[in-house]
Amino acid sequence: MTLCCATSTFELVRKVLLYVLTLLLGLLSSAPAAASATRSNWFPPDSLRRTATDSLVQAQCPGYSTLRVASILFVGHKVTKEPVLRAELDFREGDTLQATTLSKRLEANRRRVFNLQLFHQVLMQAVCRDGELTILYSVQERWYTFPVPIFSLADRNFRSWLNRPDRWQRVDYGLHLVRRNFRGRNEQLLGNLQLGFNRKYELFYEAPGYGRRRRIGFGTGFSYYRSHALDYITMRDKLVNLRQESNFPIQRQYATVGVRWRRTVQHLTAFDVSYHHEQVSDSVLYYNPAYFLHGPERKYLEFILVSTLNQRNTFAYPLTGQYVQVSLSYRSFLASGGSDILTLRGRYARYVALGGPFYYSVGALTQLRLAAHTLAYADNRALGYEALVRGYDAYVVDGRHYGLLQQGLTYRLLDVGQLQLKGLRTAKFNTIPLVVYANAFADVGYVRQPTELSTNRLPNRLLASGGAALHLVTYYDWVFTLEYARTRERQGGLFFRTQFPI
Repeated sequence: MTLCCATSTFELVRKVLLYVLTLLLGLLSSAPAAASATRSNWFPPDSLRRTATDSLVQAQCPGYSTLRVASILFVGHKVTKEPVLRAELDFREGDTLQATTLSKRLEANRRRVFNLQLFHQVLMQAVCRDGELTILYSVQERWYTFPVPIFSLADRNFRSWLNRPDRWQRVDYGLHLVRRNFRGRNEQLLGNLQLGFNRKYELFYEAPGYGRRRRIGFGTGFSYYRSHALDYITMRDKLVNLRQESNFPIQRQYATVGVRWRRTVQHLTAFDVSYHHEQVSDSVLYYNPAYFLHGPERKYLEFILVSTLNQRNTFAYPLTGQYVQVSLSYRSFLASGGSDILTLRGRYARYVALGGPFYYSVGALTQLRLAAHTLAYADNRALGYEALVRGYDAYVVDGRHYGLLQQGLTYRLLDVGQLQLKGLRTAKFNTIPLVVYANAFADVGYVRQPTELSTNRLPNRLLASGGAALHLVTYYDWVFTLEYARTRERQGGLFFRTQFPI
């Protein structure tokens, strides 16, 4: 049995370090916890919340078919600006709400505020008098600044790193800094200073929305990357690596800028324009002349339009709702960098409560990539990178088009609610939600590759796997997954992931 990390090792190390860092920050903080936060941090089920709201309002305002919103109040937001919260609500003071659908609508709005992912919890209470509503939202803010040391393995996953004879020289180190909720406006600053085997210098800024309604946003960033090693070809469905001690086989830099149109946290459309400059060494072209098709370097502009509809009950580990995302990208090469590429990607996921502790999820991903001529090797990626048939972690499947279908049956095995950490006085860290789910899954995928190397057997072939997993869900939207998967080729392995699979 083999142990493998499907996501990048950097992501795994980052999340573990963040977990430890939050505990350390809590020990150093002397701020007292909010009384309401320490008394009750557990969210009752939606049905119980709606029932409690209905009973209270009906008792206070009997006989009213419509209710007027007199006041909307927020408490607990010391950092977050109130317009950020109000922008998520679909009603304002003075609006009239139907009494029969009041609790459902208030709960939907509470979830929108919670899914900003700025708070540990969001509580809602409605009070009625003479047909007029006072609605109170109480929030508990998270910690927003995380400086995390970088110590990661310079390979696609743990198995790839373990198979390298020079594995201990293939290590990256540096500092990863994230400032969420920057200026209290749900903006984000992200910086990377990474040295070692792979050098990376990055700075990104993201603002989801400006103005009172927060409809129009902005994003920009810059990245410079170079490495002593490059996977320059796929042989036997595995990446072949070239290492140069005194040279960098690959150098990439790009700058991006874009606009955002945002109705709510559930519906976001983004348009980005980026300029890319990529260069490989002569040795790469010696081993694979088709890496860039036309010489050792290329420059291109890329235009990307992405629209996302996220109606899941929670974004970190959804149990009900749906998710839809469609993206269209156009890559225009400058000079003789190659033929232009049009790529269409789509994703759909559905989450259903089956009753009791059982839940079902199904997700589908697809990609169509169109180009007038042969694609460069660097542009011919399909499964095994961002999208994966679980169990095939040791392999990559190159091709223009792919489809992936994933299913899972989940059982809530253990829900301990909120663990209270004695000695931590700040509410940002002293309560840890902890839920464990058991999961059985099955994946099916297919990659269409018009021209393939004879040594690669996975393109144009049905890929299938199944297995079982344990999912641990805790605070700051962290999900840890331990799963055993077995493929149709009768290969099995134990895999550790740091994200929700579907």
